[in-house]
Amino acid sequence: MGINATKINVSHIHPLCWWAGMKNTELQIMIHGTGLGVYDVQIKNAQGIVLKSVNKFDNNNYIILYVDTKGAPAQTFNIDLMKAKKVVKSIPYELKERKNTRLGSFDSSDVLYLLMPDRFAQGLTKEQKTPMYAKAKYEKTWNRKVDMARHGGDLAGMTEHLDYLKELGITAVWHTPSLVNDMAEMSYHGYAITDYYETDPRLGTNEDYKRFVYTSHNKGIKVIKDIVFNHCGSHNFLFTDRPADDWFNYDSKYTQTCYRTGAAGDNHASTLDKKLTVDGWFVESMPDFNERNRFVADYLIQASKWWVEYAGIDGFRQDTYPYNDFAFMKRWCHEMDTEYPGFNIVGETWMNSNVGVSYWQKDSRLAAPLNSELKTVMDFPLMNLLTTIVDEESDDWSKGLARLYDYISQDIVYANTNNLLTFLANHDTDRFQKTKEMADNITRYKQALALLLTLRGTPQLYYGDEIGMYANKSVNDGALRQDFPGGWAEDSHNAFTKAGRTKLQNEYFDYTKKLLNWRKGNKAVAYGTLTHYGVRNGVYVYSRLYQGQRVTVLINGTSKPQTVDASIYDEVLPKKNVHEVITDKQLTLHQSITMSPREIMILDFNN
Repeated sequence: MGINATKINVSHIHPLCWWAGMKNTELQIMIHGTGLGVYDVQIKNAQGIVLKSVNKFDNNNYIILYVDTKGAPAQTFNIDLMKAKKVVKSIPYELKERKNTRLGSFDSSDVLYLLMPDRFAQGLTKEQKTPMYAKAKYEKTWNRKVDMARHGGDLAGMTEHLDYLKELGITAVWHTPSLVNDMAEMSYHGYAITDYYETDPRLGTNEDYKRFVYTSHNKGIKVIKDIVFNHCGSHNFLFTDRPADDWFNYDSKYTQTCYRTGAAGDNHASTLDKKLTVDGWFVESMPDFNERNRFVADYLIQASKWWVEYAGIDGFRQDTYPYNDFAFMKRWCHEMDTEYPGFNIVGETWMNSNVGVSYWQKDSRLAAPLNSELKTVMDFPLMNLLTTIVDEESDDWSKGLARLYDYISQDIVYANTNNLLTFLANHDTDRFQKTKEMADNITRYKQALALLLTLRGTPQLYYGDEIGMYANKSVNDGALRQDFPGGWAEDSHNAFTKAGRTKLQNEYFDYTKKLLNWRKGNKAVAYGTLTHYGVRNGVYVYSRLYQGQRVTVLINGTSKPQTVDASIYDEVLPKKNVHEVITDKQLTLHQSITMSPREIMILDFNN
């Protein structure tokens, strides 16, 4: 936020504004400019606002105020910079009226759709986008032919295609970071934030972002904002003109993390590994915040609350969660839930075991007496299973669905299995369909999606899963994040429309749409307890039950027909007549149920 001043240059005031009636009434106001530290400060024309402290730093370009807003009404007041008891500059600051525009935070009744703004759709032409790119310090051009370059997707494109997501049956959008990333490097992905209060101008404006959230809500779609606390981009003014060296770990000197995320929760970990994991820098261009610094902690927490109040977002996804300071993140989770009861946050917990993932979940018995207060964690081990078991011939003990049974049987390690984000792929992994050959075999997707949507947890799709997009990490991460076909005017076909999709793409889409829209509002698969049986003849059977509503799933993990003895499963087959979701037929169950190779049956006993 720039402010014109003839005598005193003020570059940033963060937060840009605030709100009356917040539960935490203490407000940090950062003023950044040139030589501000020589001035005294007073608050004028303020009703009920108390100036608690004025803080100055090694760098004379900062003043940080703490004020108490308890009982203060919405208003605009002045922050006066003074010299020799005379006001030399008056800065207006606004407390706004609060307006709750959120739909309500996401939970296991939702299906999330992960998209990358730069790669999903372009709503503005190159001519319209030129002024936006000119505002950015770096990357004033884009090139769709280069995987790691910017491709020109934007908020307008995301907003324009919300009807597509609504038709598909999506109930929540998680987008990768949309804040300014003015980095000389190709920071198209958004994870090197250079301003926590401004939308990247290459995507749009803050008003454009608010419009996207508002339009999403009008269509019944929640919005989950991706945010990064562990690190920022090296061109963030907080680093290039930092208040003091202790705002970043290792006194602002680049020290590489060891990437051993397990060390953060390992009671055998060396002091070195623990410190390098939490305090080390992800890469040199991403300096690591010292979240034990009070001013840093307050700044980041307020930035997240600002976006909830300003745009009405419904949740956060927090990047690189175990790399952050544990106590700080606990405080953040607690403050968000206190300010917004029921507010959900999902943390990226990229570990390859359920024990490692469970450590980070709220109320984990394995972490006691520590408690992260993080409600939702990411089930990477399940992702690894779902992407491999569909290519195996299941037996009853060690292959295919038998491995899934063993994993689900260990769910006791989790404090709350509904609060597991489950997925087939995301922007950092191979796509579920790694190759064209895999994508041509839609059966593997049908099995994996049925499992994803009916097992415990909160499912997430990665954009393009629903049309069979394929890619792997053999080239680079940019290849995993290819453009959605039809999102650019020059595209040869438009996969946002039935007419623009191929026959196979429509088969993918129609299957996904059927299951997602069936799942919407189905409390058995959203909240129900799970009962499952050991695999028999390669067939896995499990059931979800919620207040008398039951859904039972049978899945044949073999390439052969199988005959199922229904009497074994009497506990989860309460009626003979049942609706089968995938075929949309009414079935009469007999003593024996014949299943074709790789067949899935979803039996909904509530219809």
